[in-house]
Amino acid sequence: MKKIMNEQLIYEILSVVEEIPEGKVATYGQIASLIGRDKNARLVGKVLSQAEFYGRYPCHRVVNYAGRLVPGWQEQRFLLLEEGVSFKDANHVDMKKNKWEC
Repeated sequence: MKKIMNEQLIYEILSVVEEIPEGKVATYGQIASLIGRDKNARLVGKVLSQAEFYGRYPCHRVVNYAGRLVPGWQEQRFLLLEEGVSFKDANHVDMKKNKWEC
């Protein structure tokens, strides 16, 4: 049976995002695994794209599995740099140094 996106699921995702420490990043897949939905990384991305409707969360600390930033979100890089996150190139976080080990 297919699970639907509801308020409880949204807040589960956002509560994990809220736990990511300053200066660290997590992946969409990592967050999906932490809430028990291993194959729903895209769902995490969908929720994060609408997070502003639920409050202030450090969504800038979430990147894809390779450390790639969100395309078109220029502020993400700036916010991560302010927190001391290092980059491999202009669009990729150095995951070896900055991945949140939870």
